[in-house]
Amino acid sequence: MTGAFRQSLGALHTWSGLLAGWLLYFVFLTGTLGYFSVEIDRWMQPELPWRPPAATTETILAQAIGRLQAAAPAAERWSIDLPYRKSATGLRVGWRMPTAADGTRGAAGWLPDLQAEQSGVPPRLTGGGLLLYQMHYRLHYLDAQSAYWIVGLASMFLLVTLLSGVITHKRILRNFFTFRPAKGPTSWRDAHTVLGTLALPYHLMITYSGLVLLASTYMPLVFNEIYRADEPAQASFFAEASPRLPERPRSGVAAPLVPLAPVLADARARVQGAPIQSLSIRNPGDANARILLVAERGTPQAGTQQLLYDGVSGVLLQPAGLARSTPRQVRDALTGLHKGLYAPYALRWLYFLAGLVGTAMVGTGLVLWAAKRRERLRAGQQHWGLFAVEHLNPGMILGPVIGVLAYLWANRLLAADYAARGLWEGHALFLAWGAALLWACLSPPRRGWVGLLWCASSLAVLLPVVNALTTDRHLGVTLPLPGRAGDWTLAGVDLAALALGVALACVARQAARGRT
Repeated sequence: MTGAFRQSLGALHTWSGLLAGWLLYFVFLTGTLGYFSVEIDRWMQPELPWRPPAATTETILAQAIGRLQAAAPAAERWSIDLPYRKSATGLRVGWRMPTAADGTRGAAGWLPDLQAEQSGVPPRLTGGGLLLYQMHYRLHYLDAQSAYWIVGLASMFLLVTLLSGVITHKRILRNFFTFRPAKGPTSWRDAHTVLGTLALPYHLMITYSGLVLLASTYMPLVFNEIYRADEPAQASFFAEASPRLPERPRSGVAAPLVPLAPVLADARARVQGAPIQSLSIRNPGDANARILLVAERGTPQAGTQQLLYDGVSGVLLQPAGLARSTPRQVRDALTGLHKGLYAPYALRWLYFLAGLVGTAMVGTGLVLWAAKRRERLRAGQQHWGLFAVEHLNPGMILGPVIGVLAYLWANRLLAADYAARGLWEGHALFLAWGAALLWACLSPPRRGWVGLLWCASSLAVLLPVVNALTTDRHLGVTLPLPGRAGDWTLAGVDLAALALGVALACVARQAARGRT
């Protein structure tokens, strides 16, 4: 490979990474937090019981059916989401009413959590971990299509950056074991190379699979060519891409619902013990009632195992799974790998750590760009592009971290019964980020870095303190100790905040001494 070609790829690597770097950093950060969105949900609703009471799934379902029969006997569909993950909160029970004669979709609703209802303290409204996860592809304030295109373009830049980086670094494996601290741009280059190589398969997978997830958005002309652009043709595409089990209208003949315990036992045998995620009853109380059970697949292959039973006789009507074409199986595999929902707890931690490595890789690349160009300039010389990047980098790299911490602070400080608190939690994230960016722009670069590092460290270290002052779900009771069960899910958020705060404080000290 010629030196000129490698040099051209080096320039491509540098500029493609810089142009999308700040957005990619935010995408990596919020997407990584999404791997523990359920745990963050629990922490952000301290009113929920410690854990669901010990009861069999059959007992839980019987209670849910009784509540639905009392609350919505004429519903078209009953839905029951089970707490199939250890970290999940109680079950969710909801319904949807029939479609009106004019085609208007029927009203829908969810029953309040049973334990919370019995305790008399409803859980606070919150964006939870789900909102953080959605930010990595919805960007919060934009409409869906605009956000998809912006994130997709940034992902294409990242894919080009990763591939060109592999080719450009001809000694990438040797450099992986090299780190020279306190050497200015050399140290940042070593850190960037190590981080980029450490989880390179994950970075390539997560970037490419993210593009595949929204292929119909990014390549509409391909689908229009095959299916045409009219709505019926587009509906046929989605029907083929994501086939659904057949629907049946109500017969108008009343019939009792079959006992669920035998149906559940048969379903567990057929899915070989995979956790049951949810149960949906269509046309309850009617002779055409159907029971749809959805089980976790337990593999990277996205999708679920679905079993359809007759709601009156309990006879299996549709076996697990639906026929899927090879292209759809490939897409489902990439989707499953991207979301990581199949992963057991240990593997989710590996996903999380790989995501943090990706976040740090993008961040160090942005710092490296500025450090290398600062080194090339003569003393006292200035360049407007370098000036802008040096002043924006602290706010664009530490600002999202400060924003996420402000998001968690807002969850504890806003009134629990405030109707718009979920909305203002999200606003708090971006207001804090904006304040950090303003500080960075108005301060010399080193002062901007040090100030924001200490700010982020303080917010992280004090988060468990705020939690202890505002709730009874603090480390004093959640941390498992001899003779006390505790709760690792709730304690984990506080411990992670403390660890982050200590790490940021160490970096802030080094930055203040000019050693970074």
